[in-house]
Amino acid sequence: MKKIILSAFVLATLAGSAMAQDIKAKDVPAAVKETLTKKYPNATKVSWEKEKGNYEANWGGKSGEDTSVQFTPAGAFVEEVNAIPVSQLPAAVSAYVKTNYNGAKIKEAGKVTDAAGNHFFESEIKGKDLLFDESGKFLKID
Repeated sequence: MKKIILSAFVLATLAGSAMAQDIKAKDVPAAVKETLTKKYPNATKVSWEKEKGNYEANWGGKSGEDTSVQFTPAGAFVEEVNAIPVSQLPAAVSAYVKTNYNGAKIKEAGKVTDAAGNHFFESEIKGKDLLFDESGKFLKID
């Protein structure tokens, strides 16, 4: 993935038109770029994707995607995902994966903050992004 969504955010591999698509900065609406610049003035070397009709900016770290932020086409903030080591996920996340995904390896993890200020954890398992609450309780596949 390396698109954390971790979009959510971050970015998930889904079938059909919901799949994230890399796009050029010139194809991102001005309102989206303006909101990014105002909210994240230190974001540099930003790469862009279009996912589920929204625009996702990615930057930072070795992969260039330690921070992912998603905006609507009008420039409204949707969510921010910051990459974290898998070891920082609540223990309940690993237990859930072990039970429900036959012990599959968690490839990437992130801490998600949505527009309302709610916090979640995201983990990528077998090309899917799983969302968990702050205590590690499974919420949904994103």
